[in-house]
Amino acid sequence: MTTADYLDSLLLRYSGSFDIYQPYKINEKEYPAYGYFFSVVEKYILIREINMWSTKSYEHILFMEVEECTEETLKEASDIIQNYMEPVLVRKGEKLPEPNHMYSYLNVAILCNKPVEKKITEQIKHFHFEKGYRFNIRGFSKGSIMCVSMENQKYISNYHGRLKKKLFQQVFSDVTSGKPGFAAIMKERGLTPFKQED
Repeated sequence: MTTADYLDSLLLRYSGSFDIYQPYKINEKEYPAYGYFFSVVEKYILIREINMWSTKSYEHILFMEVEECTEETLKEASDIIQNYMEPVLVRKGEKLPEPNHMYSYLNVAILCNKPVEKKITEQIKHFHFEKGYRFNIRGFSKGSIMCVSMENQKYISNYHGRLKKKLFQQVFSDVTSGKPGFAAIMKERGLTPFKQED
């Protein structure tokens, strides 16, 4: 099983609720895919014109393909979360996120061929990123790094990424059973992934 096959099936799972961008560039480096999710919840009194409150929730995930997950790979993933996703995607270069921002989950999924060394596994598990805005009045951001190995089909993540383990493990079954992936379904429906704005 290749990382490309796995990613194709993983993107199909994510495409049910995420906008999928292919490819995606950060600082001139191209990544195979990025996913974006947005949800808004509003409370009204009698009519829509009287809005009591609204909250906006976001989730971002960048997908990386590597032969082996190394310390350099983890540094790159951490830098993406802290120096790109949080300031650019969450705050959009401003001091605070937009009003009514509730939370933003910032994820990097590393797909590698080789098994992950014990030292790297521990570093992934201990990764932590959390940032509140005005004592969480403007919400918060949380980061997670997830890594999955093709060779031994193991999933590793920090604490915040633990809830995605079942999804990532199910994708192995999707690939081995020969289910069509994201690219095939998009082609069948005459659709194309979203394109990043210049």
